[in-house]
Amino acid sequence: MFNLEWYRIFLHTARLGNLTKAAEALYITQPSVSYAIKQMEEALGLKLFRRLSKGVELTPEGKSLLDYVERSFSLLSEGEKRLQDLKQLAAGELRVGASDSLFKILLLPKLDAFHSRYPDIRIRLSHGKTPEIAQRLKDGLIDCGLVHMPLTDPQLDVRPFAELPCAFVAGRTYAELADRPISAAELGGLPLLLLSQGSSTRRFVETWFAAQGVAVDADIELGSIDLLVECARLGLGIAFVARPVIEKELEAGDLIELKPITGIPPRQIGIATLKHAALPLSAESFLHMLATSGTS
Repeated sequence: MFNLEWYRIFLHTARLGNLTKAAEALYITQPSVSYAIKQMEEALGLKLFRRLSKGVELTPEGKSLLDYVERSFSLLSEGEKRLQDLKQLAAGELRVGASDSLFKILLLPKLDAFHSRYPDIRIRLSHGKTPEIAQRLKDGLIDCGLVHMPLTDPQLDVRPFAELPCAFVAGRTYAELADRPISAAELGGLPLLLLSQGSSTRRFVETWFAAQGVAVDADIELGSIDLLVECARLGLGIAFVARPVIEKELEAGDLIELKPITGIPPRQIGIATLKHAALPLSAESFLHMLATSGTS
C-alpha cells in the first residue's frame, strides 16, 4: 500500500540526486530514505533510481513518475494555501438571500461594511419571497437568508433579527384621510395596492384585516415594492409597505400616512440558516457581524 510519505521522499531524492541530502532535507535518517524507495520500487515492480558512486539518478520510469508527483504536490500546496486564505477570509464567497425590500432596508449597509472589511470575499445575492428563500437554503444554494416570521420549518434555524414597522400610505389626493383615524372597514373600501398573492407581506396585511372582520382584495397587485410606492404616489390607491421604505417620500410630502384605529404590529424579521449544516467561515463572520452590530 502506498503512502504520501513515500512520494515525498521520492520527490526530494529525485530533486537532490542524493539519499543523504534527501534525508537531511526531510529530517530523517538516510536508511529511512533507502528503505522507503526500496518499498516503493517493490510495490511498483520497477526501478525508479539508478545508483551512482556519488548519488542516484532517475531511471526513465522514475522521470515519468516525477512529473506526476511534482504536479500532485503542487496541487496539495495550492490546496493548503487556499485553506489558509479561506481561514483568513482572503478568499471564498458569501451567499445571502432575502426579498428586495429586506436587502434595501436591512442588509445593504451590512453587506457594504462586510465588503469593506473583507474585499476578497465574493458576495452573491439571491432575491425572493420568504418561501423561496427557505427552499434555497434547503437546496444548499445560499448560506443564510432574511425571512419574514413566523417561519416554521424543521430543517431550518430561524433567529429573530429585526422589527419592521408597516404603514398604509397614499398620494396627496388622499391627504384629507391623514387628518383622522381610519377604520379597517373604511380602508378596505378604498383602492388597495398590495404585493402579489403568496408573499408573506400580503398574508400579513390580509390577516390584519381579517382580525377585524374585513375581507379585502387588491385593486392593483404587484411584485415590486418600488412600483407599489410609485402607484401610491400617483394617487392610484392605498399601498401597504414597510415604513422605512417610504421615509423620504413622507418627509418630502410626496406620500401621506394613514392612521388606522387599530394599530399595525411591526413585522418580525428573522435570520434563517440550515440546521446542522457547517457554514463557510465567510457566512459565520457575516452572521457574527449582524449579531454584534444590530440593525441600526
